[in-house]
Amino acid sequence: MKGTIIKHVRGIYYVNTEAGIITCKARGLFREIDISPIVGDKVEIRISEEDNSGYIEKVYPRSSRMIRPQVANVDMALIVFSLINPDINTYLLDKYLIMTEYLNIDSCILFTKEDITDNEKVKKYKDIYENSGYKVFVTGIDNDLNEIEEMLRGKITALAGPSGVGKTSLINRLIPTLDLETSAISTKTRRGRHTTRHVELIPIDNDTYILDTPGFSVLDLDFIEDESGLAGSFREFRKFNSQCQFNNCKHINEPKCGIKDNLGTEIEQSRYDSYLQFCEEINENRRY
Repeated sequence: MKGTIIKHVRGIYYVNTEAGIITCKARGLFREIDISPIVGDKVEIRISEEDNSGYIEKVYPRSSRMIRPQVANVDMALIVFSLINPDINTYLLDKYLIMTEYLNIDSCILFTKEDITDNEKVKKYKDIYENSGYKVFVTGIDNDLNEIEEMLRGKITALAGPSGVGKTSLINRLIPTLDLETSAISTKTRRGRHTTRHVELIPIDNDTYILDTPGFSVLDLDFIEDESGLAGSFREFRKFNSQCQFNNCKHINEPKCGIKDNLGTEIEQSRYDSYLQFCEEINENRRY
């Protein structure tokens, strides 16, 4: 029987099949071939005639794999950040975008809490990321979700972003019957408390799934080896690489750099600032 892993908790895999959701364990052979089934995997399972237990027999090849969180076969990532409470962290947002670009997973951005955010602030950040090549949605408590629902249809979409920005609240609005647990922002740290404790694929309809994932406040760049891999993960940099004088241009101190020449016009200053910070982080990681 074939199915899709929708949840994994303490060694138990929940597999969605035509016969319903079946709890399974992974066979020991996966340890021998160094494969660990993860949420999103398309699998083949066997039902034991002795005790009706399910066992995962085969994991089919993956079309994609996210590292943080561990998710397979994701079609798209919806990067969710609030504009206020907690305030937007563009450094962290850009890290999420780099991760999805590096993994060749399409992504778009959702800014939440529009109803309590200054209009100029909404426009500022919407413009920055639309100019950088991303589809940007903005929502508040009273906005309809029709455009977002249309964008999700027929896909496995991973919600990513820090805690407290409204990912779980978004899912509750999309699927009111779920009534997932949410948590208030900590008044001391101004950060959200983690309410999602495991990775779970949630069906919206027959061919549409959302992955509700634990929030992260820190992402390492250990999946990028050098600045060339980093620059290629900035969408807006790509069309100007050919304008650089040197093929191995790092876009920092080199003369006649296509990236720096378009800074402030085609390339947003805040995005370039993130690039410089990431370069420092990568070089720092190399020392260790």
